[in-house]
Amino acid sequence: MSEIIDAVRARYADKALQMAKTPTADACCGGASCATDEGSAIDSGNAYGADELKAVGIDPAASLGCGNPTLLADLHPGETVLDLGSGAGLDVLLSARRVSPGGHAYGVDMTDEMLAVARANQQKAKVGNATFLKGTIEAVPLPDASVDVIISNCVINLAADKAVVLREAYRVLRPGGRFAIADMVALEELTSEAKQRLDLWAGCIAGTIPREAYVGELVGAGFVDVGIETTREMGLPGVGKIASAYIRARKP
Repeated sequence: MSEIIDAVRARYADKALQMAKTPTADACCGGASCATDEGSAIDSGNAYGADELKAVGIDPAASLGCGNPTLLADLHPGETVLDLGSGAGLDVLLSARRVSPGGHAYGVDMTDEMLAVARANQQKAKVGNATFLKGTIEAVPLPDASVDVIISNCVINLAADKAVVLREAYRVLRPGGRFAIADMVALEELTSEAKQRLDLWAGCIAGTIPREAYVGELVGAGFVDVGIETTREMGLPGVGKIASAYIRARKP
């Protein structure tokens, strides 16, 4: 498990350094591929409107993750939002604007380099009601029942133990809180060889689990009203068939 964490951290630290030099560099799992060069493209850039990207001062050419969880979450003024694996901060900054006035958006990321990029983006966007915290999605540095909505964009599939992540999400949500994320799901079992490759773990593929397993993990963590909608499918030779998905659930 530590090898997976190290591979993920190294990949996104490198991504952050690229972004610091070239603002339009791809981040998270986005860009030409939501995975690695082995995968077909999942272009998440079209999930965001150019106007909202410009509103936070981020170039519309940039793309993050595998969808737009801020739309899925149906955010309202006064709410508190948490982004698991906040990367360059796009979803946090968009969320902060939507929950204003009176609301706040938190982002959690384990990579110092990516946090630096996110905080620089926050300064450029002049968004005051956002906070970026260093931490892991397996141990969120926030108290119990402290947020109304959890979002995430193609990050939970990077975790080796998704049950731990989903229990943490449940812990920090208030009763009635919403879980609304974009992620990847497997439409068929991935090959054993693919599951062993660290580059595919860091590239949003090897950690992808079947849709039914994802539902089971959410229910096991205590969530209700679980729904998964797949949005784009791709077959990867020697790996398996996966899809981007929007995933919803609620804490009772």
